[in-house]
Amino acid sequence: MANGFGSFYVGSSGLRGAQNALNVVANNLSNIDTTGYVRQRVAFEDKDYNTFANAAVSPQRAGLGLNIGDVIHARDVFLDRAYRTENGRQSFYQANYDAASEVEVQLQETTGQEFSDAVKDLYEAFAEFAKDPSADVNQNLVVQKGQLFISRAKAVYDGLNAYQTNLNTKIKDDVDRINEIGKNILELNKNIQRIEAGGVETAMQLRDVRDSYLDELSNLAKIEYSETYDGIVKIKIEGVDFVTENMQFELALKQDDKTGFYDPYWKQLSDPMRDDYAYVFSTSESDASAAIPQVDPLRNTDIGQIKGLLLARGNAVSTYSDIENLLEYDYDNGIGSSVLMNSESELDKLVNYMVTKVNNLLSPITQISDYGKYDIQGLQKSMADVVKYGSDGKPEKDSEGNEMHVTGLIGTNPDTGNKVTITASTWIFDDSDPALGSDSEAPTRELFSRSATERYTKITLDNPVTVKYTDHDGKEQEKEISELWVYNDEDRKDTDTLYTLGSLVVNQDLIENPSLIPHVKENGNIDYTMGEDIYTLWEDKSYYLNPGDETPTSLMNFYNKWVGELATTGSIYNTTAESLSTTRDSIEASRQQVIGVGSDDELSNMIKYQNAYNASSRYINVVSQMIDYLLSSLAG
Repeated sequence: MANGFGSFYVGSSGLRGAQNALNVVANNLSNIDTTGYVRQRVAFEDKDYNTFANAAVSPQRAGLGLNIGDVIHARDVFLDRAYRTENGRQSFYQANYDAASEVEVQLQETTGQEFSDAVKDLYEAFAEFAKDPSADVNQNLVVQKGQLFISRAKAVYDGLNAYQTNLNTKIKDDVDRINEIGKNILELNKNIQRIEAGGVETAMQLRDVRDSYLDELSNLAKIEYSETYDGIVKIKIEGVDFVTENMQFELALKQDDKTGFYDPYWKQLSDPMRDDYAYVFSTSESDASAAIPQVDPLRNTDIGQIKGLLLARGNAVSTYSDIENLLEYDYDNGIGSSVLMNSESELDKLVNYMVTKVNNLLSPITQISDYGKYDIQGLQKSMADVVKYGSDGKPEKDSEGNEMHVTGLIGTNPDTGNKVTITASTWIFDDSDPALGSDSEAPTRELFSRSATERYTKITLDNPVTVKYTDHDGKEQEKEISELWVYNDEDRKDTDTLYTLGSLVVNQDLIENPSLIPHVKENGNIDYTMGEDIYTLWEDKSYYLNPGDETPTSLMNFYNKWVGELATTGSIYNTTAESLSTTRDSIEASRQQVIGVGSDDELSNMIKYQNAYNASSRYINVVSQMIDYLLSSLAG
């Protein structure tokens, strides 16, 4: 053992060790409620030994006390990675559930209920109209309920648009927060490296803050990270460098000029001047869903709140045309996976289906190939090889610059002077036997109009056509056709031409004079058949919500099926989010057993180190008394 005075060093090392251990315990207790704080533990080690003799088996040594070998910053890297992965996945599904829940709540509240009532009211209005289409009160009722239907459908549609805007703002805020976290981690990396460079200190508090940032970052996006030998944490987001040893690569936002929607992209990999963007999140290939993230749990692409928000928001304010004619696969991997775009397109599809069916009964259209009135010598038989003119009134040309030709007729738009090519597939007003309004004018008026597009354009034929037909009395007649009312068909490339909620209004002529609603035949008979056909539209079970819908429904049952589908989607997201939340919380509980501060454990350690301090103190007292006795004895 140490000599007499050397024993003081042994005892003092015990005092210092116990005191420092008590300081660590006190620090743990004072941070028991500090977010992100990691429990510190003391690890003791022996000081040097003095060799005072050699034996056959081993040297004879005397210890010189103890040192604090290290204050351990306790973490489990495997639990950290598991927690951050499940945290990101849970936030993805939670974001989608919140979106579905918000839409469902909106539909079940005032605006949604009013829309459901408006569908029913319009149905009842047409039921009365079918009984007597000529009655003023019934005509007025149809116009009024038509206005109410459009108004309330737009209220629901606008509510969905508004929530998309809210999600868009949240996406911007999250991206800004990611950049802020990246900046802070880069600065922490530098400070940790500077403090730990000497190999003496460990920057525990700074490491705690950095780990908290990693936890938060894992909630926002899919991350990968690693720590270098000198304490630098490098981070990747979606497989691309975000924080390196000496640099942070910021996420930038591209804002769509039309919608205002943001899409995150990598600054360092993009060239905005050439419209070349490296988007942060993977996207699908279909045009209708060009910025909707692709999700595959097997490939771990269902991670991160921002991706969930992007998926729920979608990339546009959707209309029925976005899901029209889509294959089920394309739908499921595009708009069908976006809660808000899907809800918007399904609502708009219902409205488009309803208004076009009603309009086509009130103001019928037909293709020239099916034109039945002049079936003895029809327009189609008068067609010849002519130049094909485009919508701009100029001849269309092939890849070699030659004018294209088709079989048809050439006409002129008197309003613009543009040439128009009319073919067998051109849609025109069907004047075979239409119901007329009180003014007996043709073409008859539609109930629902596009705010920027007329239903028909009058085209004057350059070469009038003489046709034969059989009149109502069975007599053969001839007529010269010099003009046609050409239907302005819907064009997906031009939203002004679509019967969509963004452009629908009730026909102003009918608002001012409801008696102009078609209701009477040319011979003066009331057209009860047309009224009955409109009324039965509501009961016809041939309507599908979307390309993936395999069970047809009626217009009357659309609303309940729509809300039910949304509730099912929300339930799936909610069940997944809750399951992942349970998994995440279980991992966090295991993690807290390693990094968490428990008051019972720390108080137990405090008592242990206090006793150690007292023991060292008593040891020193005993050594002191022994030396005093020896000195006193020698002096005597």
